[in-house]
Amino acid sequence: MGRVKPKFIKSLAERLIEAYPDKFTDSFEHNKRVVAELADVPSKTVRNRIAGYITRLIKRRKAEEAQGRAGLAVT
Repeated sequence: MGRVKPKFIKSLAERLIEAYPDKFTDSFEHNKRVVAELADVPSKTVRNRIAGYITRLIKRRKAEEAQGRAGLAVT
């Protein structure tokens, strides 16, 4: 079981993805640097938690797209 993320981490991560969708990848290290550039984050811990949540969302979206493509190829 994972830890529950506070709402401010989720909302900031989602706003960053909406505003800059092409800047984020499925690499945590890359996303950590991008979050540091784009957002004024009060601490390293918060920055890392936001970057981790963004990485998780990006990986989930890629998996959903792959599932969608696989489903279309079968029919």
